[in-house]
Amino acid sequence: ENADTITEDMSEAKKIFQDKIREIRAPLLEAEDVVYMKALEADDATAKAASVAKKKKLRDAPAASAITSADTIDKLKAAWDESVLGTSPYK
Repeated sequence: ENADTITEDMSEAKKIFQDKIREIRAPLLEAEDVVYMKALEADDATAKAASVAKKKKLRDAPAASAITSADTIDKLKAAWDESVLGTSPYK
């Protein structure tokens, strides 16, 4: 292999991608904690359940199967779940 060849280390790219998710989700989880506390104070079972579900999606985001199965950088970038994490920084 030519020393000048640039190759993609998918394993390392996935780690970086997952770290970016963790960075982005931290303030989202904090904000959702506030939403949950307000629902708790209001004794709003529906709002509490919605908040719990959202926090679970945020916690599960780094382990998404689309990340695990990505075999190209483009597929990895496409694995960003905007419905959970907001606009992708990779666009």
